[in-house]
Amino acid sequence: MFGSGVTLLAIVGLAMLSAGGLAYALLYGRIENEQTAERRLSRVQGGAAEASIQHRQQTDANRRRKSIQETLKELEDNQKAKAKQNRSPPLQLRIQQAGLSWTRRTFYIISAVAGFVGFAVPWFLGAPAYLAIAFGAAGLLGLPRWFVNFWRKRRLLKFVDSFADAVDVIVRGVKAGLPLNDCIRIIANESPEPVKSEFRQIVETQSLGMSLSDAVSRLPDRVPIPEASFFAIVVSIQQRAGGNLSEALGNLSRVLRERRKMKGKIGAMSMEAKASAAIIGSLPPVVMILVFLTSPGYILLLFTQPLGHVIIGASLVWMSIGIFVMRKMINFDF
Repeated sequence: MFGSGVTLLAIVGLAMLSAGGLAYALLYGRIENEQTAERRLSRVQGGAAEASIQHRQQTDANRRRKSIQETLKELEDNQKAKAKQNRSPPLQLRIQQAGLSWTRRTFYIISAVAGFVGFAVPWFLGAPAYLAIAFGAAGLLGLPRWFVNFWRKRRLLKFVDSFADAVDVIVRGVKAGLPLNDCIRIIANESPEPVKSEFRQIVETQSLGMSLSDAVSRLPDRVPIPEASFFAIVVSIQQRAGGNLSEALGNLSRVLRERRKMKGKIGAMSMEAKASAAIIGSLPPVVMILVFLTSPGYILLLFTQPLGHVIIGASLVWMSIGIFVMRKMINFDF
């Protein structure tokens, strides 16, 4: 039916097919072993790559943790040094913290004028010399320092009241995609005083070439409160080690608001004790004024007789001790 050529080709093809099947049957085990080895090799290489990735991630995490620890230790040392300084800050720094534009010379001139007035007024009114000297010393040493400390405390309280809102502005700005520098500029332009002036100093310090973390780290020097220290620490850690700044500042804002809420609760709970202390402390001078209005000759013996002077001095000492003790009892640190 078919020619001899076709038959020969068929025989050759069948022979080759048979030889190939026989070779595959004989070499099947070796091929299977090679495929198994390749699969194992690829699995091992994949595991090694995954292990390398995990090792790299662990190394990065350890490096970041170490960087954060070093930053925290450095910041802790700086905060301890600043805390020692804030217990008794220099006069010029205290004036700056009060928001006053005085120089040391201006302060000394005001102290001298207050001392002169405190001495001259009782002297010309006919008061004893020691009483005039006492008023002059109080005007020279006490009144200007009390004024600076009063304005300093008032300014720090105003800063605390507005600082949480400023932190919220930064949190919202960072979440919206704004850089931290732009958020600080917004606060320097839009926030109320004294937050506005303090953040403006941060912006001006940056414009002189200082880094953001160094500029913010100077904030606790001008505003020696824990809230400013918290803010400086958070910004310094984020600038050096990275991290989610909006989440960290959001937690800081929540802490600030909780501290302010706690302060309000403490003030409400201690208001009754403060009112009682004010009434008790004001009773002696009020009674003295009423006695002077009704029987002036009776009360003037305290001012005209030497024994009366001793009684007045002893009474002032004991009243001062009582007021100081009551003040320590009704003031709470938190």
